[in-house]
Amino acid sequence: MHRIWPPRDAGELDDEALERLYRYPEGRWLAVNFVASADGAVALDGLARGLSNEPDRRVLRLGSDLADVLLVGSTTAMVEGFRGVHPDGETAARRARHGLAPVPPTAVVTTGGLPADAPVVTEAAVPTYVITTEAAPEHKRAAWAAAGATVVVAGEREVDLRLAVDELAARGLEHVDCEGGAQLFGSLLAAGVVDELRLTVSPLLVAGSASRIATGADIDPARLELLSVVAEDDTLMLRYGVRR
Repeated sequence: MHRIWPPRDAGELDDEALERLYRYPEGRWLAVNFVASADGAVALDGLARGLSNEPDRRVLRLGSDLADVLLVGSTTAMVEGFRGVHPDGETAARRARHGLAPVPPTAVVTTGGLPADAPVVTEAAVPTYVITTEAAPEHKRAAWAAAGATVVVAGEREVDLRLAVDELAARGLEHVDCEGGAQLFGSLLAAGVVDELRLTVSPLLVAGSASRIATGADIDPARLELLSVVAEDDTLMLRYGVRR
């Protein structure tokens, strides 16, 4: 991969340099990952993976390998068939070097629609956190717990994402790697808890009616600071800091 921004740091990146670029800073940090086509589509044939390629998967993997916890919306988890992280030798070695737990857990945000037998719950290598509301039916909370999940209540009728992030941090899960979807990203922006956007621009034009990377209620536009741009195989991997 070749770093092209900032210009003073331009040049080829080996594995170690790329890892340094994508590691999390000290303290609490929430990074959101998305891949989009050059014309702004967030999915191809209904799936984000249709837009992804090897460079995108490489930086996406760094995000999860170096995180304390993965955060995902329940709809995205179901549509993408997400089953949590199952580390191979490379991931295990990387996490060991950074003093991280062998497997990062997944936290799934749901108001109650997540099935108890969802793969993200039943096939996860370590217990999944299900972040939900007080209004979620008691039988659903009991079913998630019976399936092996740790249920975290944050909010009354809508998930309070600021409180949810606080709850994760209280459990030592400060570095959060969010992997979608668009509604969750929009809600995280509205809650003011996003520190970084990691956006891959896939070299595809797809047209159609695909969604954008953030949807939901209007917010005051968040000002971004370009942190880095890496390129490979006609693909751009951008990192933006979110200014408070």
